[in-house]
Amino acid sequence: MYIVGIVVLALLVLSVPIGIALSAASAAYILVDPLLEPTVIFRAFFSFIGRYSLMAIPLFIFAGFLMERTGLVRQLFQFSDAMVGWMPGGFGVATVLACVLFGAISGSSVAMAAAMAVIAIPEMRSRGYPDWLSAGLVATAGGIAMLIPPSIILILYGIVTETSIVALFFAGVVPGLLLALGNIISVVVIAWILKLPRGEFKPRRLWSEFLRAAPALGMPVVILGGLYGGVFTPTEAAAAACGYALIYGFVMERARFFAGLVPTAKRALNLTAVVLFLVGSVGVFQFLAANMYWPQQITKAVTAWGLTPLTFIFAFMLVLLILGMFVDGIAMVLLTVPVVFPVASALGVDPIHL
Repeated sequence: MYIVGIVVLALLVLSVPIGIALSAASAAYILVDPLLEPTVIFRAFFSFIGRYSLMAIPLFIFAGFLMERTGLVRQLFQFSDAMVGWMPGGFGVATVLACVLFGAISGSSVAMAAAMAVIAIPEMRSRGYPDWLSAGLVATAGGIAMLIPPSIILILYGIVTETSIVALFFAGVVPGLLLALGNIISVVVIAWILKLPRGEFKPRRLWSEFLRAAPALGMPVVILGGLYGGVFTPTEAAAAACGYALIYGFVMERARFFAGLVPTAKRALNLTAVVLFLVGSVGVFQFLAANMYWPQQITKAVTAWGLTPLTFIFAFMLVLLILGMFVDGIAMVLLTVPVVFPVASALGVDPIHL
């Protein structure tokens, strides 16, 4: 166990991608263990990524990129600006609201941050926002998609821990909205201190932007309404999101939409490949850990320390804070959860709380 951990850390220090580091360390241990056949590496990898519920991830990623391609993200942004642009830092507040709405569509913080960087940062720069504020706001607001359902990170956590994904989606709403509120308060205070310009509230513009954004606003209603109403599973909701975006693109742009469909699919495929390779690597590690009884050993050691559930949660938060300086959210969850989850279960920590 310690050898695998040391090898993973050494490879990460050498800037090896975390999926390769985790799978290489696990595979090396399996290869030198006389009791394990090398073929289990491939069986563990592909059996872990061959789950039906995992299909939601590429579909939600594709839906998010389709929304960006069809211009629906820009329409969400303009509607948000018309609604709150009159406030101090109104354009920054609009950026946060657009991130919340887009997060309820794609679930991908990468796709959302990329879209907002193209749309919001040049406009904020033209309105006198300093670059540090613009970039920081897009980066932090982009992370809201980690909590707002349908979140890809929550889907992955649910698959790895076998926790209800719909219950995780319910649990992510309030923290996601609180994070958005914190961003809004921050940007309003900073804008008031810096005396940044603000727009005017125009009811006619708000109504016209609402009509333009109505198709985009309809997608979260379809996805979340279907999920919480019991009509869709998460995978079916992801497929419905793709279908919604494809139909909208075909109706509004026809030939031009189809011309950009293949490049959009390639972008979604690249991101999907990275995520699924990470997931498969975790499958290999979980197989190795289960066969070596590492979770039981770690659980026995931690419970012997006499930690309370709350103390354990705070210690885990500290670990995540440090890891967050080096790896992204998906990698962080997939790296820590297979080790930490059995300990949390033994201490009586609710899996959704974790």
